[in-house]
Amino acid sequence: MSQFSETVDSATTGPVWSVSDLTAQIKSSLQTGFTSVWVTGEVSDLARPQSGHVYLSLKDDSALLRGVIWRNTAARINFPLEDGSEVLCRGDIDVYAPRGSYQLVIRQIEPRGEGALQQALRRLQAKLRAEGMFEEQNKRPLPSFPRRIAVVTSPTGAALRDFLEVSRRRWQGSEVLVIPTRVQGDGASQEIVKAIQIAGRIRPAPDVLVVTRGGGSMEDLWSFNEEPVVRAVFDVPIPVVSAIGHEIDVTLCDLVADQRALTPSEAAELVFPSAIEVRSSLNHFQQRMIGALSLAASAARAKLDRLAERRVFRTPHEPFRDLARRVDELQVRASRAMWRDFRRLAENLRQITARLETLSPLAVLARGYSVTHHDAQDGVVVTDASQVEVGDQLTTRLARGAVVSRIESTQLD
Repeated sequence: MSQFSETVDSATTGPVWSVSDLTAQIKSSLQTGFTSVWVTGEVSDLARPQSGHVYLSLKDDSALLRGVIWRNTAARINFPLEDGSEVLCRGDIDVYAPRGSYQLVIRQIEPRGEGALQQALRRLQAKLRAEGMFEEQNKRPLPSFPRRIAVVTSPTGAALRDFLEVSRRRWQGSEVLVIPTRVQGDGASQEIVKAIQIAGRIRPAPDVLVVTRGGGSMEDLWSFNEEPVVRAVFDVPIPVVSAIGHEIDVTLCDLVADQRALTPSEAAELVFPSAIEVRSSLNHFQQRMIGALSLAASAARAKLDRLAERRVFRTPHEPFRDLARRVDELQVRASRAMWRDFRRLAENLRQITARLETLSPLAVLARGYSVTHHDAQDGVVVTDASQVEVGDQLTTRLARGAVVSRIESTQLD
């Protein structure tokens, strides 16, 4: 070992780097020289672990570059990222020391050739959001049993076929009005706006408006991101279901609509009730009503039986007989009380009469007493001999009759 070391030492003409030091130096050089670089290529080896980070490779015909998108950046990706996609990326070159490989730490990623569209979309989305067009308070509920449904879509597209197929399977009690329009290409947005406005003027008014089309590229779906279309969806006086593209596609029409469906088939499932579920619910309610009515009837019958057992219903005349007997008793008691009071009052009258007779002057006279009046003095009762003189005429009142006399003499005690 010492001989080998001496050989190496004698052969070196510069500093000897450790792997870590050399990797660190390379990393520093790359980070300094390649900051905020733009790279275009085809995505391959795409991986999305549970951490939320995205790992991929960018390749062209003759080279491959490893790349990583950290979770915070990955959460802001608003287009379908998949193997084979042509993308434009901006990021910093970094070195992954454990493997000794360099990689692009991606800060921004856009579909190739669509960067301007994405920027325009973000600007318009921010503008409409500031106006409150995406607020939940502006969302209108869908009717449970719509009778008329207007559909704005291409009459020849698969979206209409899927929508009608699901509607026929779920519910057949509604009328579907198809308002045909182109859904992509030059002038399509103007046609879509007119179709939505026509739906708003139909009378009687539809209960629901469905705006739909099948999947496609971002350019294919772009008509549903244009401001006139989005405002037409917001302004139409009908609840709107938007079903644009596939599950991964999200347009501004989806955001402003009252409800978004992932596919045209799901739009039909949202709009039309399930006849099977409705029938099942009706059967369930029917059984509940039958059970409730049966219980109510049983309770009423039991109550009626209890009432029928009451004395008043078994012998309805008995209370009246009892009352008549009570009246008779009260009459007898009243008669007795009246006679008793009469006898008491008669006895009281007799006693009072007796007392009055005892005190009567006539009674006194009857016992031998008399009353003498002085005729010359206006009938003054004589009670003292000094009141009269010899020769005065007196009238004496007896029990029966009166005696007239003249004084011959007086005698004073």
